[in-house]
Amino acid sequence: MKLLKDKIESEGIVLSENVLKVDSFINHQMDPVLMKEIGLEFAERFKDEAITKILTIESSGIAPAIMAGLALNVPVIFARKRKSLTLTADLYTATVYSFTKQESNEITVSNKYITKGDNVLIIDDFLANGQAALGLASLVEQAQAKVSGIGILIEKSFQPGADDLIAKGYRLESLARIEALKDGKVQFAKDRQLEKAFAGGI
Repeated sequence: MKLLKDKIESEGIVLSENVLKVDSFINHQMDPVLMKEIGLEFAERFKDEAITKILTIESSGIAPAIMAGLALNVPVIFARKRKSLTLTADLYTATVYSFTKQESNEITVSNKYITKGDNVLIIDDFLANGQAALGLASLVEQAQAKVSGIGILIEKSFQPGADDLIAKGYRLESLARIEALKDGKVQFAKDRQLEKAFAGGI
């Protein structure tokens, strides 16, 4: 997605070969126009999947998920990382390890909001090692619902998450794929469809 890639190039800050800071438009301060376009892009990519719910994780995934929900006209659910006084029973739970924060979180969703027969689109901001996406997929599968796709804003293609999700049979759509973070610069990977085409000699 050119708009997102342009934003990453102009405002993203490479902190190391593993860390890209995007808090001026995704993580801390958000760009509403960009989020609207991201929502429309996800809606277009998953328009044939008969999506009934969108699931994300607090907090950076909420804005793009809301915009995609608006475009697809479906409810948006976010998995909580923190205990809630009003959310104490009848929960789906999964444990997610954050390599960035070096900690594990138990994520939860009420079983009222994902049910058998739902076609769920998972959306998150970053994909690195894939733990958040796998945790969200586990919540969906506990409900005997279907993971109809996983939408990611920024994929670190040099880390194993994307390959792991694809190997497990999930449909993955990443709007910006990063091949490397070197010398303070972002190197983008080809879109996955183009990569397949080149691999096939087309």
